[in-house]
Amino acid sequence: MPRLAAIIFDLDGTLIRYHGVAFESSWGAIAAAAGVLEESDRLLREYLPRKDDYPAWMDADARLLEGVSILSVSEQIFPPPFAEGVPEAVAFLRERYATGVISSGVELVAQRVRDDLGLDFAVANRLHIRDGKFAGTSETFVHLWKKREVLLKVVKERGWHPNQICYIGDHMNDVPVMPVVGLGIAVHAKDDALIRASDAVAERFDQIPEIIERFEAGKPLCPS
Repeated sequence: MPRLAAIIFDLDGTLIRYHGVAFESSWGAIAAAAGVLEESDRLLREYLPRKDDYPAWMDADARLLEGVSILSVSEQIFPPPFAEGVPEAVAFLRERYATGVISSGVELVAQRVRDDLGLDFAVANRLHIRDGKFAGTSETFVHLWKKREVLLKVVKERGWHPNQICYIGDHMNDVPVMPVVGLGIAVHAKDDALIRASDAVAERFDQIPEIIERFEAGKPLCPS
């Protein structure tokens, strides 16, 4: 019997990599497409050290987008720029496990990634839309610094135990998740603390199925 029930992915910098924006993120990609990247980066620098103020940062960033056409942004950010090897690795894994995304990125992008990859679910943060345009408001579902709490809630709702979960992420806000799951894998790791907290490290997505297979077989994991 498999030891794992589900593979849960981070989004920004993990499944997708928007180059030229901070953290390779969907937030940055949308800001760039809307022509407000400079202002968005300024807000990021201001709010990032203030961990309790993440919803306030989201609201401030959302206001920059008010009135911008969803279509004009979508034409620039889609199709999502999947990291090398993602479609193939996910296709292999979804035949064996439930798969999903938990991300502090943007729901608009997370849902497109869910659909394109055939994932079972995606939980991310919402930019409100009205009449085909960004409304300038937002809704927080995954606080940047509280991803562990969200993951535990999702896992409980779906009838899994945390030790049945493999979680895959790339950055500092993924660190708290790693100790509570059965298997934590860092990919495209951007933070030494994440490497230390993870059970295995992959430089490329095509290494991930082998790591999971070794875990299922009870064999030593082989970080790249």
